[in-house]
Amino acid sequence: MTVLLDAFAVIAVLAGEPAAQEIASELRKPSADVRISSVNLAEVVDQLIRVAGNAPDLVESSLQLLADGGLQIAAVDERIGRLAGEYRAKHYDKRTAALSLADCIALATSSVIGATVATSDPALAAAARVEGLAVLGLPDARGRRP
Repeated sequence: MTVLLDAFAVIAVLAGEPAAQEIASELRKPSADVRISSVNLAEVVDQLIRVAGNAPDLVESSLQLLADGGLQIAAVDERIGRLAGEYRAKHYDKRTAALSLADCIALATSSVIGATVATSDPALAAAARVEGLAVLGLPDARGRRP
């Protein structure tokens, strides 16, 4: 089974959030195929440096540990970009489903590569389910799952 992590899932691992155990478990499976899109990886780097105040070198070494543990990067191509735009147009609602463009990239990447979406984001999980994708609902910082 291929699992595509959203940015939160990777941040959760690096920050020791409740979802960290489940992601680590996925990475340890003998047939593990765990990925993150290159755009969602950019979101991780931004959040860890700009928002959390981590040094770029620390972020890079942490991400390298995940890569060494099996995390792969899924490239975002034209097909994924167009599909992400369609998903955003279809699912975004400012009040009820504030689905970010990066979330739509994760959704489109999952759709194209046939991956389960791993997220704690209720809007992303709901859109994935509407699109017929499998969802691995991860606990958020309070332990709630989508």
